[in-house]
Amino acid sequence: MAITFAGVKNLVFVIVFFMIARPVLPVLEYAVNYNYIATVLCENKAKPKLHCNGKCHLMKELAKTAEQDKPVSEKKSGHAEAEVLFFQPFAEIALSIPLSHLPSKKLPVYKNLYSHLAGYAVFHPPLIAA
Repeated sequence: MAITFAGVKNLVFVIVFFMIARPVLPVLEYAVNYNYIATVLCENKAKPKLHCNGKCHLMKELAKTAEQDKPVSEKKSGHAEAEVLFFQPFAEIALSIPLSHLPSKKLPVYKNLYSHLAGYAVFHPPLIAA
């Protein structure tokens, strides 16, 4: 069985679609299973004046999905982490270069050869003869 590029592309599309549509899935489930949720899972069946019709179950499912989508940093965790850093100073290394190994040539002197055209003249447009 060979996996084609189109097959992988379709698989990636399906995965991305479910990741994007995940918050909406409880609403779709509510719409598809409306009768079952309104008659069996609704918590306010005994109070028909509220006209809940399973919306209480839908709100619970939406809250559960939102809780799962929260990043781990926002969720409260029961443990605290501490970073322990170790530091060990490096041994000092003294480098000495004997003067006999230094170059004997004189280094060239820096010369500022930069020049520019000064734009100090003020532009005056030509006069029009009337």
